[in-house]
Amino acid sequence: MSNAQLLIAANTIWVVVAAVLVMFMQAGFAFLEAGLTRMKNAGHIAGKNVLIFAVCSLVYWAVGFGIAFGDGNRFVGTSGFAPSVDSLLAIGKAPYSFFTTVPAAAGYLFEVVFAGVSLAIVWGAMAERAKLWVYFVFGAAFTLIYSVTSHWVWGGGWLFGLGMQDFAGSTVVHYQGALAALAGALLLGPRIGKFEGGRGNAIPGHNIPYAVLGTIILWFGWFGFNPGSTLGVVTGDHVGFFAYVALTTNLAAAAGAVSGALTAWLVLRKPDISMMLNGVLAALVAVTAASGFVAPWAAVVIGLVSGVIAVVGVLWVERIGIDDPIGAVAVHGISGVWGTIATGLFAVPALAATLKTGQGGFVYTGSLHQVWVQLLGLAAVGTFTFSASFGCLWTMKRLWGIRVEEKTETAGLDVSEHGMWGYPEFYIPVPGGYGTGAHGHLLSRAHRHPVLVEEAEPDSREAARAEATAA
Repeated sequence: MSNAQLLIAANTIWVVVAAVLVMFMQAGFAFLEAGLTRMKNAGHIAGKNVLIFAVCSLVYWAVGFGIAFGDGNRFVGTSGFAPSVDSLLAIGKAPYSFFTTVPAAAGYLFEVVFAGVSLAIVWGAMAERAKLWVYFVFGAAFTLIYSVTSHWVWGGGWLFGLGMQDFAGSTVVHYQGALAALAGALLLGPRIGKFEGGRGNAIPGHNIPYAVLGTIILWFGWFGFNPGSTLGVVTGDHVGFFAYVALTTNLAAAAGAVSGALTAWLVLRKPDISMMLNGVLAALVAVTAASGFVAPWAAVVIGLVSGVIAVVGVLWVERIGIDDPIGAVAVHGISGVWGTIATGLFAVPALAATLKTGQGGFVYTGSLHQVWVQLLGLAAVGTFTFSASFGCLWTMKRLWGIRVEEKTETAGLDVSEHGMWGYPEFYIPVPGGYGTGAHGHLLSRAHRHPVLVEEAEPDSREAARAEATAA
């Protein structure tokens, strides 16, 4: 085996490992989103991560991968659809000439998990009220929307040619996902009771430890997300450059955690745990564009600002009347914009040269050229993605409706859409479980009128708790 073959083997191992790390982020989203929403929807919200990744994987193999990375023109890939064995095993050859360091099959695996992450973001702002079939239809549609802009920025398209710097997807993955999430939230409207009385009413998530675990899993997965975007173990003349990308990623996340907690302490008078978690995620989102381009000190600055964005942004989105249960619009959208612009401010000229993308940022060169390129990319991707997503969802809403009925939303999507619960003992009698004893009769009609023990009349609630304690 030649040295060149050994390098390709090492690259392929690294890229596949990184892809698996990114795929594991779906577990992080499942815990985070289920934890930050209500118990009656927990199974539905966690389970949809399996469904959307399955839909995305099939659509991306059949069409999306060719649109994003197939050989074509400056606006769209026009080859590589439903690829053959030979196409997927080739390296640096048509129809996937973009992949010169790994076989196209490794390229597909790495890129499809990115598409899956962007799609997972979409449902955060649509949680607890969207119909199940919408996941199938819009999941397929958004995978194609995502693929077009992927080609623009990464696949040799026109923004790539202008030198737009988006190392791992602050714009392509997170900003896009947030824009589609915003379109969905606007068309669905708020959850029942969210803005009752003309003010934003808190609808707390049911399990903060789940949300914490989800955030840690996402942080862990990001070490595949950003470092894996090197697509190899050698970048330019730097061996192991992916380790440097991992370092900047971690520094930003750590700064975001501290900034999010402190900002919440100042603004809300308490160091809200969910805001601290949002600070971590917002920082990871922002440094995703910058991780290969910036110095460690700049990664810390990006993370600190992101923590503020996470708190202030989430509160602002609610104040203008948008119901976003997970904070997707602020954490992935606003922070994605910040990260993209920050890259244009802080990009180190030598690192831009190493990555052969764009030029040094304003802080080093005194020129705003790279900032303007970044802004142009945000404007183009934003206009296309929001318009296409809004138009698709609006058409679906007009033709078939995308929101569940009021009684379905009240009962919860677990039982209404799936005929089961994430926490069955809280809703139906289970021998020897929480649903037995004094409140068994209260919950015996759960299939028709599912009611939490905590939502029952006070006397019944106390009796149920006493019985459960005695048991």
